[in-house]
Parts: sequence; structure tokens; C-alpha cells
Amino acid sequence: MNSADFFTIARPQRLAVPVVFNSPHSGRHYPADFLKASGLDGHALRRSEDFVVDQLFSGAMRHGAPLLSARFPRAWLDVNREPFELDPQMFSGALPAHANTQSARVQSGLGTIARIVAENEEIYRARLPVEEALARIEQVYKPYHAALRGLLAEAMAGFGHAILIDCHSMPSTQTVQRSSPFGSRRQELLRSDFVLGDRYGTACAPFLVHGAAAILREQGYRVAINKPYAGGFITEHYGRPEKGLHALQIEVNRALYMNEPRIEKTAGFDVLAGDLDRFIERLMALVLHEADDAFAATIPLAAE
Repeated sequence: MNSADFFTIARPQRLAVPVVFNSPHSGRHYPADFLKASGLDGHALRRSEDFVVDQLFSGAMRHGAPLLSARFPRAWLDVNREPFELDPQMFSGALPAHANTQSARVQSGLGTIARIVAENEEIYRARLPVEEALARIEQVYKPYHAALRGLLAEAMAGFGHAILIDCHSMPSTQTVQRSSPFGSRRQELLRSDFVLGDRYGTACAPFLVHGAAAILREQGYRVAINKPYAGGFITEHYGRPEKGLHALQIEVNRALYMNEPRIEKTAGFDVLAGDLDRFIERLMALVLHEADDAFAATIPLAAE
């Protein structure tokens, strides 16, 4: 299978804005050999999926921006990680010396090749051949990021700067442990409708994150910034404001548009999709209205 079969790029007729949308976790094509190797059923594996987030942000193309979407599932390969964040306990055979085996994400079971899905459920029945992991990275991870870099380079060439909007979804509640003089207890806290992440001000120009938050709040949504999600590898890696390259992560509360246990759309999907279409339109207008000084590129986008 050609590497391009693992992702899609929805391109506008004309690149009208220096913005690229990315949906790296909405893939829902589960390879048969992956399902066979897993001890979980297909429904359980989908709990880590950013269900139809690519569809929620499909209005990007109508407003002059491309949308890159993964077709493969996050549980099979996570491109929002370093290329070699790998847990040696998962594989038979030695990992390459440059593998990052000690990151917090690896330790939690959520490396480039995930060990678990939600509720800490182990994905695989047995260890994977290390060759399998390296093949996914070479044949899918690297081409995906090459495609993303290419889209950003096109925006940079056309406008002198580029903006990456990294699109995700999040569970509607967060489990926390509360302590008191009478002992500790688990509590479910409702999350905001949206969480915007700019790596604590390091990944994009301030007006972008605050402008996006203002638009969403005017639409009636509750918005948090950087808590609990400040942005993953993609936001951190590509966000280089000093080079004219800006990255902003958007997390959407799944309760707004889906039945989380069933992994099904609800009536809220159409409402949210319409609101996000208007959000994209207003955000694009904000980007184009800003003076060039806000996005001035001092160094050209480098090939990696």
C-alpha cells in the first residue's frame, strides 16, 4: 500500500490563507492484522480515537485552507509523538539506539506505538516484532510528517508565515483524586467545551490563541487555555514563532457532539459543525486582518 493511502489532504481550490488544519487522531481504518494482534475488540480500541474530528473541521477547505487527516488509528500509530518514543517491553528485538524509551508518554503507555487505550487496557496479546514498529514509522509516520511539512512550506512560500491548527477531541470528564481529613475519593470533573494549547505562550503569537478563545466564547462556549492540554508533540515541534511558524492545538469536548460510550454522533454534531465552520471563517478573517508584523518570518521554514 502506498504511504499516501494512510492519510488524506483536502485542498482548497486556492490557498487563501496561511493556515493548515491537521487531524492526526481521527483515523478510523483499523488494519486486520492489528485487530488480530490485539486482545481488545474494535469498539474498545476506538476509545482513543478523535471520533470524526476531521469532519467537524471540514469547513477549513471552504475557507481556503487545507486539512490533513490520518486514516490510520491512533491506537496503531501516534504521529503526535516523537518518531521513536518506544517502550522496549512491548517488542521482541532491540530498539535502535536513538529510541526515546524514558519519556513520560512512554512510561504512561502512550508512546509512538501505544501500549494501552483508555482505562489502561493493554492493546496487544503478545510482544510485537521490533521490525513491525520500525516499519510503521518509516512507511507511515515519516510520510505523514513530510506531508504536513509540505503544506506548511506552501503556506510559508505564499504568505511569508504559516499557522498550524492541530485538531483533537477530549473526554468530557476528568477523574481526579480528592483528599480530605476523612480520606480520599475519586471525583469526575466536567471539562470546558474547548481547550486551546499554545505550549504556555511559546508555540504561537498571543493574538492567535486569545483571538480564537474570544470567538468561541462569543459563540457561547466555555474555553480554557493550556489546562489540562497545552499541546502535544506536533504543537511543540512545529510551533516556532520566531521563524514565522505558529501552532495552536484545539481540543473539543466530545460530549458536545457524540455519545461517548457508544462512539456515535448525536444531534449536537450538526450544531457544533456549523459553529466550527463560522469559527474557522472568523479566525481566517482575523489572521488576514493582522498586520504582517504579527507573523513576520525571520528565518525560512527549514526542511527536516
